[in-house]
Amino acid sequence: MKFDGPVVCLAATFAFAGLALAEPKYGPGTSDTEIRIGNTAPYSGPASAYGTGARAMKAVFDRVNAEQGGVNGRKIVLLSLDDAYNPSRTVERVRELVEKEEVSFIAYPIGTAQNAAIQRYLNTKKVPQIFVGSGANQWGDYKRFPWTTAGVIPSYDLEGYAYGQHIGKTNPDAKIGILYQSDDLGKDYLKGFLAGLGEKGKAMIVAELPYQITDPTVDSQVVSLKGSGANVVAIFALPKATAQTIRKIAELDWKPVQYVAGVSSSVGSVMNQAGLANAQGVIAALYAKDPTDPAVRETPAYKDYEKTLATYYPGGNPQETINVNGYNAGMAVLNMLRQAGDDLTRDGIMKAATSLEFELPMMIEGIKLSTSPTNHTLMSQIHLGQLEGQHYKLIGGLVSR
Repeated sequence: MKFDGPVVCLAATFAFAGLALAEPKYGPGTSDTEIRIGNTAPYSGPASAYGTGARAMKAVFDRVNAEQGGVNGRKIVLLSLDDAYNPSRTVERVRELVEKEEVSFIAYPIGTAQNAAIQRYLNTKKVPQIFVGSGANQWGDYKRFPWTTAGVIPSYDLEGYAYGQHIGKTNPDAKIGILYQSDDLGKDYLKGFLAGLGEKGKAMIVAELPYQITDPTVDSQVVSLKGSGANVVAIFALPKATAQTIRKIAELDWKPVQYVAGVSSSVGSVMNQAGLANAQGVIAALYAKDPTDPAVRETPAYKDYEKTLATYYPGGNPQETINVNGYNAGMAVLNMLRQAGDDLTRDGIMKAATSLEFELPMMIEGIKLSTSPTNHTLMSQIHLGQLEGQHYKLIGGLVSR
């Protein structure tokens, strides 16, 4: 079955539940009664803030199971294991999911280094690694990794490009300081950022400082960035380091224009930690609807999302952006499973995952998601937003690359 067009809300997706092909085909983890899905997430460790996203995805599945008996009469069983954001532990957990639990596929595994650690293993085993919870460029490399697709967040390269392009247009004489995570995440942001700045980009950068995910603080780097004379700061970091940076900038009574990674744009878990007053004016790449925006909270899409969390993940804060991402990932999986119909072999799952075209209710209007056998990227559009008060105001138009 080919699904075209937007999904209005989770409740509306139930109408598809009865559609099925005539002759079911099954692979590991699938049967007449269930579909077993694997996931890894950091429920502990330095990036534990992201663990809530996997719980939000599970809430989507729990609701479909409880209210409609699953997809095509099959309950979705999500086995989500803690990897503490440690790549070696991710490998252990994924091997357990594939070899012991015999899941059908791995969905929304969180983290760049974590997914890189399991990508070759899953592709060798021909186990779908879909809707990856990371924006690294390599998830779209369909030639090297045909069993992997990117997720419901944009590539870090696209985000970096949008920031660089915006600075080039609005502040061509900027002196730019960069703090970046010293891994593939930071490198992808830097690559896109330089491309967006254009020919004069390198000359605009006055400081470029790395940090390690295990660093207890980035205060020394922030002091050095101020000392460089930068009046624009690009923060390509995870939530903890991002909050520390924004807070330290305020303590130094320094007032540069600040750009933050989309993965660290949450008002609830990042900007409030940094001090909301300190974060005013921060610019971030947006793709999901801002759950802190009063106008968004009045929409049917938000109310349906809120109902899902309230009923099936009551501890989840609906105004947490990471929960929106997890919800969107769950909705994407539902679309993919409907597309697969009754061909639930791993080949069938992968075929469905690479022939998608849809929109999601909690995405910014106009952002379309699509895949094909030669396009595993899923998202190629984003919007920039600037923090005003307690929520982001969209600036400019959609950015594509």
